[in-house]
Amino acid sequence: MSKVLAVIMAGGQGERLSLLSQKRAKPAVPFAGKYRIIDFALSNCVNSGISNVAVLTQYRPHSLHDHIGIGKPWDLDRQQGGVHLLQPYIGRQETEWYLGTADAVYQNLDMIMEARYDYVLVLAGDHIYRMDYGPMIAFHQQRGADVTLGAVVVPIEEGHRFGILETDAEGRVHSFEEKPKEPRGTLGSMGIYVFSRDTLTRVLVEDARAGETGGTPSQHDFGRNIIPAMLARNEDVYAYPFSGYWQDVGTVQSYWEAHMELLTDKPAFDLYDPSWVIHTRSEERPPAHVRSGAQIVSSLISHGCIIKGTVERSVLSPGV
Repeated sequence: MSKVLAVIMAGGQGERLSLLSQKRAKPAVPFAGKYRIIDFALSNCVNSGISNVAVLTQYRPHSLHDHIGIGKPWDLDRQQGGVHLLQPYIGRQETEWYLGTADAVYQNLDMIMEARYDYVLVLAGDHIYRMDYGPMIAFHQQRGADVTLGAVVVPIEEGHRFGILETDAEGRVHSFEEKPKEPRGTLGSMGIYVFSRDTLTRVLVEDARAGETGGTPSQHDFGRNIIPAMLARNEDVYAYPFSGYWQDVGTVQSYWEAHMELLTDKPAFDLYDPSWVIHTRSEERPPAHVRSGAQIVSSLISHGCIIKGTVERSVLSPGV
């Protein structure tokens, strides 16, 4: 069986979420009352049988580190594998803050190389979805791809928020543009990439050296630099089509809409699916208590809440 390392990008500031991410990284923002956004990527990993996980943090990491800890809620508190929280550090060699998503992985290449993983699965830590990564990795192997991107159909009016790609009938990518002002298609990148360890090392080293000999400097970003450079070299770039629920909650509007959708009678995303549990770290709080005469309509009520009046179309976090 192939040895896979999942690398979750969790250092984003999330400026478009305004006050929600003012004191915490975007992946640490609460969702559906009891969860944090990063819980979905972490749960997808363990439910997919991936027990080697690195979480790359940077912006205001305390809340995220406190939430994940040693990974016990996700069964990642292991002697072999488990979860590792990695942030920029000062060592014998000069280091600096992560300059982009690709640079964040590049600065931790030593860990990737030492453990001798066969494949590296790079994940965004700020999306809401349920996905088995096994079929995507198998797709990557079957195609003999240099890199495989997770791809999902997005509304054309929202295309400017994503990397937009075009593929042939076999899934081979022949064009990719990161956050275009005028999108030409509706197939968007999910911010998920599968690389073999050696290919990832090669492209990251090449990107880190960009501009050293008078060439164009890089922003060290997977979407803006790594994928376009691989396409320019005619490397085998493929897209794995994903048809399940996937939501980027990177704006206040999309964050609100995702919550309101959860309150419908038949939400597109089922938090109660026993076959694919979303794990989280739960606080020690008593059950929710609904007082006499109180009314609750179409709402999510977390543990520790005390309801004395009327709650309608609302999501209450623990202890409200």
